[in-house]
Amino acid sequence: MAEQEENKENGLEQESSGDDQVKAEKDDLSVQLEKALERNRELEDKLLRMAAEQDNFKKRMQRERETAFKYAEENILRELLPSLDNLERAVEQCQCSPDAGVLLAGVEMTCKGLLNTLEKFGVKPVAGAGQPFDPNFHEAVAMEPSADVPENQILQEYQKGYMFKDRLIRAAKVVVSKGNVEE
Repeated sequence: MAEQEENKENGLEQESSGDDQVKAEKDDLSVQLEKALERNRELEDKLLRMAAEQDNFKKRMQRERETAFKYAEENILRELLPSLDNLERAVEQCQCSPDAGVLLAGVEMTCKGLLNTLEKFGVKPVAGAGQPFDPNFHEAVAMEPSADVPENQILQEYQKGYMFKDRLIRAAKVVVSKGNVEE
């Protein structure tokens, strides 16, 4: 019987040491789980922050794009203001001076300056009088017979046409020759 009691004690010792080992493993797993949960919370927070930053970036880019589009013409308008100033001075000069030659010279200079400003931004006039009629660039407002100018040539330009870079922004309004009708 003593042997049985000794075996029971050894069994209990083994069980208690096994329980201690299981308990230690559980504690270790609990610590690992807690660390993993904390890491998960950190990653979720980081993900939410990144999503918020991305959303803010999209909104900021949209606002900047809208602002840039809204004020895109600002540079060209700023460049046109000196021409407007010169035209106003010409009108004032006309009211004070009976000499139309001075006024004409001032207006011609202003016109030249305005054309130079427009060319700086890629606006160029379309060739007109004396050129062959091209419906892609010219709008015929009338046709007249002419002994001097061949058929389908531009006789006169009522309004200049303009190109912006490679695109027509306004067709020239022209009178086209019918040629010598008497022939």
